[in-house]
Amino acid sequence: MHYMETTLWNKAMKLAELACQSVTQLPGEERYGIRLQITRAAVSVASNIAEGWTRESKKERSHFLAVAHGSLSELHTQLSLCSRLGWLPSELLETPFGLIDEISRMLTTLRQRSRNG
Repeated sequence: MHYMETTLWNKAMKLAELACQSVTQLPGEERYGIRLQITRAAVSVASNIAEGWTRESKKERSHFLAVAHGSLSELHTQLSLCSRLGWLPSELLETPFGLIDEISRMLTTLRQRSRNG
């Protein structure tokens, strides 16, 4: 199966779209601060899922899925901080936070299967 056909990658792409759209509401002075970190982390999740999916060895695949999972945690932290600071309204983050939870569960399952299988 091609990575573009997976539910995991498609959810990660949707999350990246939402994250990139949401940062436009951040204060202008954050253009090169947290805004850049959010977009990089969001793009990294989908990108590392894609790269891991195309690797032949289980070890390499596991590495890229772990990196994607780490980037997902970074993104969650960054969006949470923006919410706490009042930079992004909580209602704007409901869908991204839901996707983060789903993607995290999917990555956990894939990574466990990779270790055990």
